[in-house]
Amino acid sequence: MIYFKFPFDERLLSADEKNTKNAVTFFSYNSLEQISFSGDIFEIDAAEFVHTSINNKSLISDSTASSAETKEEYCETLQKVIEVIKENHLQKMVYSRRKIFTEFTSIDYKESFKNLCETYPNAFRYLFNDGKNAWMGAFSEVLGKFNKTTHEFETMALAGTLPVSEEWSEKEIEEQKPVTNYIQDILKNYSDNVQQSETYDHISGNIKHLRTDFKTSIKPEDLDQIIQDLHPTPAVCGIPKDFCNENIRKYEKFPREFYAGYIKVETQQSILYFVNLRCARLYKDSVHIFVGGGITAQSNPDKEWKETELKSEAILKNLVIF
Repeated sequence: MIYFKFPFDERLLSADEKNTKNAVTFFSYNSLEQISFSGDIFEIDAAEFVHTSINNKSLISDSTASSAETKEEYCETLQKVIEVIKENHLQKMVYSRRKIFTEFTSIDYKESFKNLCETYPNAFRYLFNDGKNAWMGAFSEVLGKFNKTTHEFETMALAGTLPVSEEWSEKEIEEQKPVTNYIQDILKNYSDNVQQSETYDHISGNIKHLRTDFKTSIKPEDLDQIIQDLHPTPAVCGIPKDFCNENIRKYEKFPREFYAGYIKVETQQSILYFVNLRCARLYKDSVHIFVGGGITAQSNPDKEWKETELKSEAILKNLVIF
């Protein structure tokens, strides 16, 4: 089963599984794994959702025997990543970790999901369990949005993170620039007329990001290739893509699984792709929360640790725990 809500849309939706057409597909970060929910998208009555059984008792146990990085381990590895960035003159590289939460007897995921939806109304919000994998997340970055009638394609560059009350520094501004340039360069391969907005603040709960929007028209047959070219963007990987991916595998303690991958949703009017960032894998006896940050030569390990702790609150603070 899957439940989800589109940004700025409070209708609770699902896929009816009445045909083989994929309505919602989750792609792993390395694009090698997919989880699909087939059928037509339909709206679920709130009363029906109340009687749905979604709690940690219905999930599989955590057999990974994983232990999360301590702050000391994280900072030590991150310092090595910063040295790689300096030695190779990289603009940025994204480094992530897991926060593993086990301090509970039971979690009410229906109420947790409702909390997540209320906290992040501008995000794509989802909760699913396919019997083997259970995930929950909410994030507002659009990898792509394609209008089937007009052939208009939209995307965004979203990078840099601070608490809402703080002012942007050179570090965050420099972190967002290569994401913007990367997307602009890709879109120019498919269109001679790419519209780009000014960069502005994008609020997401207790934190904010720098955002730049893009809009253009493309050929329908180019859509899949554009998404493949865009993913993973520098916002979740770094530049150059292949070199950063190699070092992500080398330095990150855990595989990313579906974290930093993307979600494809097809409706009658549009095909939408959302980046899967503020998310967690759910087990009967643990919650694995995935968090990361864009690292530059100016990064401070202690500050980056605090940023990932702040990001983990997107999931943690919304869990209804017993």
